[in-house]
Amino acid sequence: MNDSKTRRRRGGGRAGAAARRGSAVIDQMPWNPPLNIDRPTEPLDPDGIEAIHEGAMRILEEIGIEFYNQEAIGILREAGCTISGDNVRMGRDFVMEMVSKAPNKFTITPRNPDHQIEVGGKTLLFGNVSSPPNYWDMEIGKKVPGTRRMCQDLLKLTQYFNCIHFAGGYPVEPVDIHASIRHLDVLYDKLTLTDKAMHAYSLGKERVEDVMEMVRIAGGLSHDEFEAAPRMYTNINSTSPLKHDQPMIDGCLRLARRGQAIVVTPFTLAGAMAPVTMAGAVAQSLAEALCAIALFQYVRPGIPCVIGTFTSNVDMKSGAPAFGTPEYMRATQMTGQMARFYGLPMRSSGVCAANVPDGQAIWETSNSLWAAVQSGTNMVYHAAGWLEGGLIASPEKFIMDCEILQQIQRYMQPELAAAGPDEIALEAIRSVGNDGHFFGIQHTQDRYTTAFYQPFLSDWKNFEAWEAAGGIWTPERAHRMFKEIVNNFEAPELDEAIREELVDFVERRKAEGGAPTDF
Repeated sequence: MNDSKTRRRRGGGRAGAAARRGSAVIDQMPWNPPLNIDRPTEPLDPDGIEAIHEGAMRILEEIGIEFYNQEAIGILREAGCTISGDNVRMGRDFVMEMVSKAPNKFTITPRNPDHQIEVGGKTLLFGNVSSPPNYWDMEIGKKVPGTRRMCQDLLKLTQYFNCIHFAGGYPVEPVDIHASIRHLDVLYDKLTLTDKAMHAYSLGKERVEDVMEMVRIAGGLSHDEFEAAPRMYTNINSTSPLKHDQPMIDGCLRLARRGQAIVVTPFTLAGAMAPVTMAGAVAQSLAEALCAIALFQYVRPGIPCVIGTFTSNVDMKSGAPAFGTPEYMRATQMTGQMARFYGLPMRSSGVCAANVPDGQAIWETSNSLWAAVQSGTNMVYHAAGWLEGGLIASPEKFIMDCEILQQIQRYMQPELAAAGPDEIALEAIRSVGNDGHFFGIQHTQDRYTTAFYQPFLSDWKNFEAWEAAGGIWTPERAHRMFKEIVNNFEAPELDEAIREELVDFVERRKAEGGAPTDF
Protein backbone atom coordinates (compact mmCIF):
# COMPACT_ATOMS: atom_id res chain seq x y z
CA MET A 1 0.00 0.00 0.00
CA ASN A 2 1.48 3.39 -0.94
CA ASP A 3 1.82 6.21 1.52
CA SER A 4 -0.87 8.39 -0.07
CA LYS A 5 -3.49 5.71 0.46
CA THR A 6 -2.39 5.25 4.06
CA ARG A 7 -2.83 8.97 4.70
CA ARG A 8 -6.28 9.05 3.09
CA ARG A 9 -7.58 6.21 5.20
CA ARG A 10 -6.27 7.64 8.42
CA GLY A 11 -7.84 11.04 7.73
CA GLY A 12 -11.16 9.46 6.79
CA GLY A 13 -11.48 7.48 9.99
CA ARG A 14 -10.76 10.40 12.25
CA ALA A 15 -13.03 12.67 10.25
CA GLY A 16 -15.89 10.23 10.68
CA ALA A 17 -15.27 10.21 14.42
CA ALA A 18 -15.35 14.00 14.47
CA ALA A 19 -18.74 13.98 12.78
CA ARG A 20 -20.04 11.55 15.38
CA ARG A 21 -18.68 13.70 18.20
CA GLY A 22 -20.78 16.53 16.73
CA SER A 23 -23.82 14.96 18.35
CA ALA A 24 -22.62 16.63 21.57
CA VAL A 25 -24.15 19.81 20.10
CA ILE A 26 -27.21 18.30 18.41
CA ASP A 27 -28.42 14.78 17.91
CA GLN A 28 -28.44 14.76 14.11
CA MET A 29 -29.06 12.00 11.60
CA PRO A 30 -25.98 10.10 10.36
CA TRP A 31 -24.21 10.67 7.05
CA ASN A 32 -26.41 8.80 4.60
CA PRO A 33 -27.20 10.53 1.28
CA PRO A 34 -30.86 9.66 0.69
CA LEU A 35 -32.24 7.71 -2.23
CA ASN A 36 -35.31 9.26 -3.78
CA ILE A 37 -37.81 6.41 -3.54
CA ASP A 38 -40.76 8.37 -4.97
CA ARG A 39 -41.82 8.50 -8.59
CA PRO A 40 -40.90 11.88 -10.07
CA THR A 41 -43.56 14.46 -10.79
CA GLU A 42 -43.85 14.69 -14.58
CA PRO A 43 -46.05 17.56 -15.80
CA LEU A 44 -45.15 16.97 -19.46
CA ASP A 45 -46.89 14.35 -21.57
CA PRO A 46 -44.92 12.66 -24.40
CA ASP A 47 -45.94 15.38 -26.85
CA GLY A 48 -44.73 18.03 -24.42
CA ILE A 49 -41.34 16.34 -24.05
CA GLU A 50 -40.99 16.12 -27.82
CA ALA A 51 -42.06 19.76 -28.26
CA ILE A 52 -39.48 21.08 -25.77
CA HIS A 53 -36.76 18.86 -27.24
CA GLU A 54 -37.66 20.09 -30.72
CA GLY A 55 -37.52 23.68 -29.49
CA ALA A 56 -34.06 23.19 -27.94
CA MET A 57 -32.74 21.53 -31.10
CA ARG A 58 -34.09 24.27 -33.36
CA ILE A 59 -32.45 26.90 -31.17
CA LEU A 60 -29.12 25.11 -31.64
CA GLU A 61 -29.63 24.51 -35.37
CA GLU A 62 -31.26 27.74 -36.49
CA ILE A 63 -30.32 30.48 -34.00
CA GLY A 64 -27.08 29.25 -32.48
CA ILE A 65 -25.14 29.97 -29.32
CA GLU A 66 -22.42 32.58 -28.95
CA PHE A 67 -19.15 31.07 -27.68
CA TYR A 68 -16.67 33.75 -26.60
CA ASN A 69 -13.91 31.15 -26.15
CA GLN A 70 -11.75 30.84 -29.26
CA GLU A 71 -10.43 27.42 -28.30
CA ALA A 72 -14.01 26.16 -28.14
CA ILE A 73 -14.77 27.77 -31.51
CA GLY A 74 -11.82 25.90 -33.06
CA ILE A 75 -12.89 22.59 -31.52
CA LEU A 76 -16.47 22.97 -32.69
CA ARG A 77 -15.36 23.97 -36.19
CA GLU A 78 -13.28 20.78 -36.30
CA ALA A 79 -16.37 18.85 -35.15
CA GLY A 80 -18.30 20.11 -38.18
CA CYS A 81 -20.43 22.79 -36.54
CA THR A 82 -21.40 25.92 -38.49
CA ILE A 83 -19.36 28.90 -37.29
CA SER A 84 -20.09 32.54 -38.01
CA GLY A 85 -17.88 34.80 -35.93
CA ASP A 86 -18.64 33.71 -32.35
CA ASN A 87 -21.97 32.13 -33.27
CA VAL A 88 -22.07 28.34 -33.33
CA ARG A 89 -24.88 26.32 -34.83
CA MET A 90 -24.82 22.58 -34.36
CA GLY A 91 -27.00 19.83 -35.74
CA ARG A 92 -29.16 17.71 -33.49
CA ASP A 93 -27.49 14.47 -34.61
CA PHE A 94 -24.13 15.77 -33.38
CA VAL A 95 -25.61 17.07 -30.13
CA MET A 96 -27.44 13.85 -29.32
CA GLU A 97 -24.44 11.68 -30.25
CA MET A 98 -22.16 13.68 -27.97
CA VAL A 99 -24.63 13.89 -25.08
CA SER A 100 -25.17 10.13 -25.23
CA LYS A 101 -21.49 9.64 -24.33
CA ALA A 102 -21.94 11.24 -20.87
CA PRO A 103 -22.47 8.75 -18.01
CA ASN A 104 -25.84 8.73 -16.28
CA LYS A 105 -24.10 8.33 -12.92
CA PHE A 106 -20.61 8.71 -11.49
CA THR A 107 -18.82 9.16 -8.18
CA ILE A 108 -16.75 11.99 -6.73
CA THR A 109 -14.21 10.91 -4.12
CA PRO A 110 -12.93 13.66 -1.79
CA ARG A 111 -9.95 13.37 0.54
CA ASN A 112 -12.11 11.45 3.01
CA PRO A 113 -13.37 8.44 1.04
CA ASP A 114 -16.13 7.96 3.63
CA HIS A 115 -17.66 11.10 2.10
CA GLN A 116 -17.61 9.81 -1.47
CA ILE A 117 -20.80 10.77 -3.30
CA GLU A 118 -22.62 9.13 -6.20
CA VAL A 119 -24.12 11.60 -8.65
CA GLY A 120 -27.03 10.24 -10.66
CA GLY A 121 -29.60 7.52 -10.39
CA LYS A 122 -31.89 8.03 -7.42
CA THR A 123 -29.29 9.63 -5.13
CA LEU A 124 -30.25 13.03 -3.70
CA LEU A 125 -27.31 15.20 -2.63
CA PHE A 126 -27.42 18.54 -0.80
CA GLY A 127 -24.75 21.26 -0.93
CA ASN A 128 -24.12 24.44 1.02
CA VAL A 129 -24.98 27.98 -0.05
CA SER A 130 -22.43 29.26 -2.56
CA SER A 131 -21.16 32.66 -3.70
CA PRO A 132 -23.21 35.37 -1.92
CA PRO A 133 -21.13 38.55 -1.55
CA ASN A 134 -22.91 39.49 1.70
CA TYR A 135 -23.60 38.00 5.12
CA TRP A 136 -26.29 38.41 7.78
CA ASP A 137 -26.61 36.98 11.25
CA MET A 138 -28.63 37.95 14.31
CA GLU A 139 -25.64 39.22 16.23
CA ILE A 140 -24.59 41.68 13.52
CA GLY A 141 -28.21 42.46 12.69
CA LYS A 142 -27.60 43.90 9.24
CA LYS A 143 -26.35 42.94 5.80
CA VAL A 144 -22.56 43.25 5.58
CA PRO A 145 -19.86 42.21 3.07
CA GLY A 146 -18.47 38.72 3.61
CA THR A 147 -15.15 38.10 5.34
CA ARG A 148 -12.81 35.15 5.67
CA ARG A 149 -13.96 34.53 9.23
CA MET A 150 -17.60 34.40 8.13
CA CYS A 151 -16.65 32.05 5.30
CA GLN A 152 -14.78 29.80 7.74
CA ASP A 153 -17.77 29.65 10.09
CA LEU A 154 -20.08 28.61 7.25
CA LEU A 155 -17.54 25.99 6.18
CA LYS A 156 -17.65 24.61 9.71
CA LEU A 157 -21.42 24.23 9.36
CA THR A 158 -20.85 22.56 5.99
CA GLN A 159 -18.61 19.97 7.61
CA TYR A 160 -20.65 19.57 10.76
CA PHE A 161 -24.04 18.77 9.24
CA ASN A 162 -24.29 15.24 7.88
CA CYS A 163 -27.16 16.28 5.61
CA ILE A 164 -24.73 18.47 3.62
CA HIS A 165 -23.01 16.15 1.17
CA PHE A 166 -20.75 18.40 -0.90
CA ALA A 167 -18.95 21.71 -0.42
CA GLY A 168 -20.04 24.04 -3.20
CA GLY A 169 -18.43 27.37 -3.95
CA TYR A 170 -17.42 29.86 -1.26
CA PRO A 171 -20.36 29.90 1.20
CA VAL A 172 -19.83 33.64 1.32
CA GLU A 173 -17.33 35.67 -0.70
CA PRO A 174 -14.56 36.84 1.67
CA VAL A 175 -14.12 40.26 0.13
CA ASP A 176 -11.48 41.13 2.73
CA ILE A 177 -9.09 38.89 0.73
CA HIS A 178 -7.81 40.33 -2.56
CA ALA A 179 -9.44 38.67 -5.56
CA SER A 180 -6.07 37.59 -6.97
CA ILE A 181 -5.37 35.28 -4.02
CA ARG A 182 -8.86 34.68 -2.62
CA HIS A 183 -9.14 31.24 -4.20
CA LEU A 184 -5.88 30.13 -2.52
CA ASP A 185 -6.91 31.11 1.00
CA VAL A 186 -10.49 29.87 0.69
CA LEU A 187 -9.48 26.53 -0.83
CA TYR A 188 -6.97 26.07 1.96
CA ASP A 189 -9.78 26.71 4.46
CA LYS A 190 -12.14 24.39 2.61
CA LEU A 191 -9.61 21.57 2.44
CA THR A 192 -8.65 21.85 6.10
CA LEU A 193 -12.06 22.61 7.65
CA THR A 194 -14.01 20.12 5.51
CA ASP A 195 -13.36 16.75 3.89
CA LYS A 196 -16.34 16.72 1.53
CA ALA A 197 -16.39 16.95 -2.27
CA MET A 198 -14.72 20.14 -3.53
CA HIS A 199 -15.72 22.69 -6.15
CA ALA A 200 -13.61 24.97 -8.36
CA TYR A 201 -14.80 28.24 -9.85
CA SER A 202 -14.07 28.29 -13.58
CA LEU A 203 -12.78 31.84 -13.54
CA GLY A 204 -9.52 31.75 -15.43
CA LYS A 205 -6.68 29.32 -15.99
CA GLU A 206 -4.83 30.04 -12.75
CA ARG A 207 -7.78 29.50 -10.41
CA VAL A 208 -8.78 26.20 -11.97
CA GLU A 209 -5.23 24.86 -12.14
CA ASP A 210 -4.49 25.96 -8.57
CA VAL A 211 -7.63 24.31 -7.18
CA MET A 212 -6.97 21.05 -9.01
CA GLU A 213 -3.45 20.97 -7.61
CA MET A 214 -4.60 21.75 -4.07
CA VAL A 215 -7.26 19.02 -4.21
CA ARG A 216 -4.63 16.60 -5.48
CA ILE A 217 -2.23 17.51 -2.68
CA ALA A 218 -4.93 17.31 0.01
CA GLY A 219 -5.90 13.82 -1.15
CA GLY A 220 -2.30 12.60 -1.06
CA LEU A 221 -2.68 11.67 -4.73
CA SER A 222 -0.27 11.28 -7.59
CA HIS A 223 -1.20 13.07 -10.81
CA ASP A 224 -2.28 9.75 -12.32
CA GLU A 225 -4.46 8.94 -9.30
CA PHE A 226 -6.07 12.38 -9.47
CA GLU A 227 -6.91 12.04 -13.15
CA ALA A 228 -8.11 8.43 -12.94
CA ALA A 229 -11.47 9.35 -11.38
CA PRO A 230 -13.42 12.49 -10.40
CA ARG A 231 -12.10 14.06 -7.19
CA MET A 232 -13.85 17.42 -7.58
CA TYR A 233 -16.16 19.33 -9.91
CA THR A 234 -16.98 22.73 -11.32
CA ASN A 235 -20.29 24.44 -12.01
CA ILE A 236 -20.69 27.01 -14.77
CA ASN A 237 -23.55 29.22 -15.87
CA SER A 238 -24.30 30.29 -19.41
CA THR A 239 -24.77 34.00 -19.95
CA SER A 240 -28.41 33.97 -20.95
CA PRO A 241 -29.70 34.47 -23.48
CA LEU A 242 -27.66 32.08 -25.64
CA LYS A 243 -24.06 32.85 -24.70
CA HIS A 244 -21.08 31.08 -23.08
CA ASP A 245 -18.19 33.20 -21.85
CA GLN A 246 -14.44 32.71 -22.13
CA PRO A 247 -13.31 31.80 -18.59
CA MET A 248 -16.07 29.33 -17.72
CA ILE A 249 -15.63 27.30 -20.90
CA ASP A 250 -11.85 27.46 -20.45
CA GLY A 251 -12.12 26.10 -16.91
CA CYS A 252 -14.39 23.26 -17.98
CA LEU A 253 -12.06 22.25 -20.79
CA ARG A 254 -9.19 22.09 -18.31
CA LEU A 255 -11.16 19.95 -15.86
CA ALA A 256 -12.48 17.72 -18.63
CA ARG A 257 -8.99 16.94 -19.86
CA ARG A 258 -8.05 15.86 -16.34
CA GLY A 259 -11.12 13.72 -15.77
CA GLN A 260 -13.02 15.95 -13.34
CA ALA A 261 -16.78 16.48 -13.23
CA ILE A 262 -18.66 19.38 -14.83
CA VAL A 263 -22.08 20.87 -14.00
CA VAL A 264 -23.61 23.17 -16.64
CA THR A 265 -26.40 25.36 -15.24
CA PRO A 266 -28.02 28.06 -17.40
CA PHE A 267 -29.45 30.90 -15.29
CA THR A 268 -32.62 31.70 -17.20
CA LEU A 269 -35.12 34.11 -15.67
CA ALA A 270 -38.41 33.86 -17.53
CA GLY A 271 -39.63 37.26 -18.63
CA ALA A 272 -36.15 38.79 -18.62
CA MET A 273 -33.41 36.46 -19.93
CA ALA A 274 -35.76 33.85 -21.41
CA PRO A 275 -39.33 33.68 -22.73
CA VAL A 276 -42.07 34.42 -20.22
CA THR A 277 -43.55 30.94 -20.76
CA MET A 278 -42.09 28.05 -18.78
CA ALA A 279 -41.85 25.78 -21.83
CA GLY A 280 -39.92 28.44 -23.75
CA ALA A 281 -37.62 29.17 -20.83
CA VAL A 282 -36.91 25.46 -20.31
CA ALA A 283 -36.23 24.89 -24.02
CA GLN A 284 -33.75 27.79 -24.07
CA SER A 285 -32.09 26.56 -20.88
CA LEU A 286 -31.67 23.08 -22.35
CA ALA A 287 -30.14 24.46 -25.54
CA GLU A 288 -27.62 26.49 -23.56
CA ALA A 289 -26.62 23.49 -21.46
CA LEU A 290 -26.59 20.78 -24.14
CA CYS A 291 -24.28 22.67 -26.51
CA ALA A 292 -21.65 22.97 -23.76
CA ILE A 293 -22.01 19.32 -22.72
CA ALA A 294 -21.64 18.32 -26.39
CA LEU A 295 -18.39 20.31 -26.54
CA PHE A 296 -16.96 18.64 -23.44
CA GLN A 297 -17.95 15.15 -24.64
CA TYR A 298 -16.25 15.80 -27.99
CA VAL A 299 -13.06 16.79 -26.16
CA ARG A 300 -13.17 13.84 -23.72
CA PRO A 301 -15.89 11.28 -24.40
CA GLY A 302 -17.42 9.96 -21.18
CA ILE A 303 -16.43 12.89 -18.98
CA PRO A 304 -18.99 13.21 -16.14
CA CYS A 305 -21.44 16.02 -16.88
CA VAL A 306 -24.54 17.17 -15.02
CA ILE A 307 -27.29 19.28 -16.58
CA GLY A 308 -28.45 22.05 -14.28
CA THR A 309 -31.53 24.20 -14.07
CA PHE A 310 -31.89 27.66 -12.63
CA THR A 311 -35.07 28.62 -14.43
CA SER A 312 -37.30 30.93 -12.45
CA ASN A 313 -39.30 34.07 -13.10
CA VAL A 314 -39.00 37.74 -12.37
CA ASP A 315 -41.38 40.09 -10.60
CA MET A 316 -42.90 41.78 -13.64
CA LYS A 317 -43.56 44.90 -11.55
CA SER A 318 -39.91 45.45 -10.61
CA GLY A 319 -37.79 43.04 -12.66
CA ALA A 320 -36.39 41.48 -9.47
CA PRO A 321 -35.77 37.71 -9.51
CA ALA A 322 -38.33 35.56 -7.71
CA PHE A 323 -37.60 32.09 -6.32
CA GLY A 324 -39.55 29.21 -4.85
CA THR A 325 -42.55 30.24 -6.93
CA PRO A 326 -45.07 27.89 -8.58
CA GLU A 327 -43.37 28.71 -11.89
CA TYR A 328 -39.96 27.79 -10.48
CA MET A 329 -41.34 24.48 -9.23
CA ARG A 330 -42.91 23.55 -12.56
CA ALA A 331 -39.80 24.54 -14.52
CA THR A 332 -37.68 22.35 -12.24
CA GLN A 333 -40.03 19.39 -12.65
CA MET A 334 -40.09 19.86 -16.44
CA THR A 335 -36.31 20.04 -16.60
CA GLY A 336 -36.13 16.83 -14.57
CA GLN A 337 -38.20 15.08 -17.22
CA MET A 338 -35.91 16.37 -19.92
CA ALA A 339 -32.76 15.38 -18.01
CA ARG A 340 -34.06 11.81 -17.91
CA PHE A 341 -34.89 12.06 -21.64
CA TYR A 342 -31.22 12.94 -22.31
CA GLY A 343 -29.89 10.40 -19.79
CA LEU A 344 -28.05 13.01 -17.71
CA PRO A 345 -27.83 13.59 -13.95
CA MET A 346 -29.52 16.82 -12.86
CA ARG A 347 -28.74 19.75 -10.59
CA SER A 348 -31.26 22.22 -9.15
CA SER A 349 -31.22 24.57 -6.14
CA GLY A 350 -32.71 25.46 -2.77
CA VAL A 351 -33.51 29.15 -3.12
CA CYS A 352 -35.64 32.06 -1.91
CA ALA A 353 -36.02 35.80 -2.42
CA ALA A 354 -36.48 36.60 1.29
CA ASN A 355 -34.05 39.00 2.95
CA VAL A 356 -33.98 37.48 6.45
CA PRO A 357 -34.67 33.96 7.82
CA ASP A 358 -38.39 34.46 8.25
CA GLY A 359 -41.56 32.70 7.14
CA GLN A 360 -41.15 33.77 3.51
CA ALA A 361 -37.62 32.37 3.51
CA ILE A 362 -38.83 28.98 4.69
CA TRP A 363 -41.87 28.57 2.46
CA GLU A 364 -39.96 29.63 -0.65
CA THR A 365 -37.00 27.41 0.23
CA SER A 366 -39.30 24.49 1.04
CA ASN A 367 -41.03 24.94 -2.31
CA SER A 368 -37.70 24.84 -4.14
CA LEU A 369 -36.36 21.88 -2.14
CA TRP A 370 -39.49 19.81 -2.65
CA ALA A 371 -39.45 20.73 -6.34
CA ALA A 372 -35.92 19.26 -6.41
CA VAL A 373 -37.26 16.07 -4.84
CA GLN A 374 -40.21 15.92 -7.23
CA SER A 375 -38.01 16.53 -10.29
CA GLY A 376 -35.60 13.69 -9.53
CA THR A 377 -32.71 16.12 -8.97
CA ASN A 378 -29.39 14.54 -8.03
CA MET A 379 -27.42 17.60 -6.82
CA VAL A 380 -29.19 20.39 -4.92
CA TYR A 381 -27.05 23.51 -4.80
CA HIS A 382 -27.61 26.23 -2.19
CA ALA A 383 -29.62 23.77 -0.10
CA ALA A 384 -28.74 25.55 3.16
CA GLY A 385 -28.07 29.20 3.96
CA TRP A 386 -29.33 31.20 0.94
CA LEU A 387 -31.14 34.57 1.26
CA GLU A 388 -31.99 37.60 -0.93
CA GLY A 389 -31.87 35.71 -4.21
CA GLY A 390 -28.30 34.62 -3.56
CA LEU A 391 -26.92 37.95 -2.33
CA ILE A 392 -26.81 36.99 1.39
CA ALA A 393 -25.55 33.94 3.28
CA SER A 394 -26.88 33.41 6.79
CA PRO A 395 -25.84 30.84 9.41
CA GLU A 396 -29.29 30.92 11.02
CA LYS A 397 -30.90 30.19 7.66
CA PHE A 398 -28.30 27.45 7.09
CA ILE A 399 -29.36 25.66 10.27
CA MET A 400 -33.07 26.19 9.63
CA ASP A 401 -32.63 24.70 6.17
CA CYS A 402 -30.77 21.70 7.57
CA GLU A 403 -33.88 20.89 9.60
CA ILE A 404 -35.79 20.70 6.30
CA LEU A 405 -33.06 18.59 4.69
CA GLN A 406 -33.11 16.11 7.54
CA GLN A 407 -36.89 15.86 7.24
CA ILE A 408 -36.53 15.09 3.52
CA GLN A 409 -33.91 12.48 4.35
CA ARG A 410 -36.25 10.91 6.92
CA TYR A 411 -39.19 11.08 4.48
CA MET A 412 -37.17 9.01 2.00
CA GLN A 413 -36.43 6.16 4.41
CA PRO A 414 -38.23 3.08 3.04
CA GLU A 415 -39.45 1.90 6.44
CA LEU A 416 -41.95 4.78 6.56
CA ALA A 417 -43.85 3.12 3.72
CA ALA A 418 -43.32 -0.48 4.84
CA ALA A 419 -46.57 -2.46 5.10
CA GLY A 420 -45.74 -5.90 6.49
CA PRO A 421 -47.44 -7.60 9.45
CA ASP A 422 -45.30 -5.75 12.00
CA GLU A 423 -46.30 -2.42 10.48
CA ILE A 424 -49.99 -3.25 10.09
CA ALA A 425 -49.86 -4.21 13.81
CA LEU A 426 -53.15 -6.06 13.84
CA GLU A 427 -52.46 -7.72 17.21
CA ALA A 428 -51.57 -4.36 18.75
CA ILE A 429 -54.84 -2.92 17.47
CA ARG A 430 -56.68 -5.95 18.83
CA SER A 431 -55.07 -5.60 22.26
CA VAL A 432 -56.03 -1.92 22.57
CA GLY A 433 -59.51 -2.49 21.25
CA ASN A 434 -62.11 0.26 21.29
CA ASP A 435 -61.32 2.19 24.47
CA GLY A 436 -57.58 1.88 25.24
CA HIS A 437 -54.48 3.70 23.98
CA PHE A 438 -51.22 2.71 22.34
CA PHE A 439 -48.70 4.52 24.57
CA GLY A 440 -47.90 1.67 26.93
CA ILE A 441 -48.29 -1.45 24.80
CA GLN A 442 -45.23 -3.52 23.86
CA HIS A 443 -45.52 -2.78 20.14
CA THR A 444 -45.07 0.92 20.90
CA GLN A 445 -42.40 0.39 23.57
CA ASP A 446 -40.29 -1.62 21.14
CA ARG A 447 -40.33 1.19 18.56
CA TYR A 448 -40.93 4.52 20.24
CA THR A 449 -37.33 5.76 20.19
CA THR A 450 -37.03 5.50 16.39
CA ALA A 451 -40.65 5.59 15.23
CA PHE A 452 -40.79 9.28 14.37
CA TYR A 453 -38.48 12.05 13.21
CA GLN A 454 -36.94 13.97 16.09
CA PRO A 455 -36.16 17.61 15.21
CA PHE A 456 -33.06 19.38 16.43
CA LEU A 457 -34.40 22.90 15.90
CA SER A 458 -38.20 22.80 15.90
CA ASP A 459 -39.89 23.49 19.25
CA TRP A 460 -42.90 21.24 19.89
CA LYS A 461 -43.89 22.66 23.29
CA ASN A 462 -47.30 24.28 23.60
CA PHE A 463 -47.51 28.06 23.79
CA GLU A 464 -47.48 28.32 27.59
CA ALA A 465 -44.45 26.02 27.93
CA TRP A 466 -42.66 27.79 25.07
CA GLU A 467 -43.38 31.20 26.66
CA ALA A 468 -42.22 29.98 30.09
CA ALA A 469 -38.96 28.81 28.53
CA GLY A 470 -38.27 32.31 27.24
CA GLY A 471 -40.39 32.48 24.06
CA ILE A 472 -37.40 31.92 21.78
CA TRP A 473 -38.26 32.29 18.09
CA THR A 474 -36.74 29.88 15.57
CA PRO A 475 -34.00 32.15 14.14
CA GLU A 476 -32.72 32.89 17.66
CA ARG A 477 -32.61 29.18 18.50
CA ALA A 478 -30.70 28.67 15.25
CA HIS A 479 -28.29 31.48 16.16
CA ARG A 480 -27.51 29.93 19.54
CA MET A 481 -26.95 26.58 17.87
CA PHE A 482 -24.64 28.20 15.30
CA LYS A 483 -22.48 29.69 18.02
CA GLU A 484 -22.29 26.42 19.90
CA ILE A 485 -21.31 24.47 16.77
CA VAL A 486 -18.53 26.81 15.66
CA ASN A 487 -17.18 27.23 19.20
CA ASN A 488 -16.93 23.47 19.66
CA PHE A 489 -15.90 22.60 16.10
CA GLU A 490 -13.18 20.04 15.53
CA ALA A 491 -11.68 20.04 12.05
CA PRO A 492 -11.25 16.69 10.32
CA GLU A 493 -7.73 15.32 10.68
CA LEU A 494 -5.24 16.09 7.95
CA ASP A 495 -1.77 14.58 7.73
CA GLU A 496 0.73 17.22 8.86
CA ALA A 497 2.98 16.66 5.85
CA ILE A 498 0.01 17.28 3.53
CA ARG A 499 -0.93 20.41 5.47
CA GLU A 500 2.62 21.74 5.10
CA GLU A 501 2.59 20.96 1.39
CA LEU A 502 -0.66 22.90 1.01
CA VAL A 503 0.77 25.86 2.95
CA ASP A 504 3.90 25.84 0.79
CA PHE A 505 1.83 25.76 -2.39
CA VAL A 506 -0.38 28.65 -1.27
CA GLU A 507 2.60 30.77 -0.25
CA ARG A 508 4.43 30.08 -3.51
CA ARG A 509 1.42 30.97 -5.63
CA LYS A 510 0.84 34.13 -3.63
CA ALA A 511 4.45 35.13 -4.21
CA GLU A 512 3.89 34.56 -7.94
CA GLY A 513 0.93 36.94 -7.88
CA GLY A 514 -1.98 34.51 -7.71
CA ALA A 515 -4.52 34.92 -10.50
CA PRO A 516 -5.39 37.91 -12.69
CA THR A 517 -8.55 39.77 -11.68
CA ASP A 518 -9.65 40.61 -15.23
CA PHE A 519 -11.14 37.65 -17.06
